[in-house]
Amino acid sequence: MSRIGKKPVELPSGVTASVSGQTVEVKGPKGTRSFNATDDVTITVEDNAITVTPRGKSKRARQQWGMSRSMIANLVTGVTTGFKRELEVEGVGYRVQMQGNTLKMNVGFSHDVNFDAPEDVTIVAPKQTEIAVEGIDQQRVGQVAANIRAWRRPEPYKGKGIRYKGEFVFRKEGKKK
Repeated sequence: MSRIGKKPVELPSGVTASVSGQTVEVKGPKGTRSFNATDDVTITVEDNAITVTPRGKSKRARQQWGMSRSMIANLVTGVTTGFKRELEVEGVGYRVQMQGNTLKMNVGFSHDVNFDAPEDVTIVAPKQTEIAVEGIDQQRVGQVAANIRAWRRPEPYKGKGIRYKGEFVFRKEGKKK
């Protein structure tokens, strides 16, 4: 029995939702997002809340119940507050800066790395050692942050590289003489 699926998704003021078939469309101050649910669940909008109920007692219906409710909750969060992922750049001489729509990274290569920001995601570099990735799609924000981090993952000996803010990097001891 899904405990998450039982809770209705509350719609804050300024957010509207419409259901047509199995497609849920949510409009808010930051934009519009939609989600296509499977045929295993029924979605209804009533009294400023979206409710998800399973069709039948099958295992798949119960799985889709909680997942669909979580996806709809993420749509509502995205169009109201949005999602943000912060990265830190650590290393001597490592720095980043925004030039127009391109993130210019100097992370230990013989050349600068240019990362073009996608249109649906905003990248900001408030300091030379910080990067903030923002957007209304949680999956997209996380994927862009992972792509930036992939250019120079934190290494375990000195800890240099690009890491998520608050990420713990397990440090190893170097060679002994």
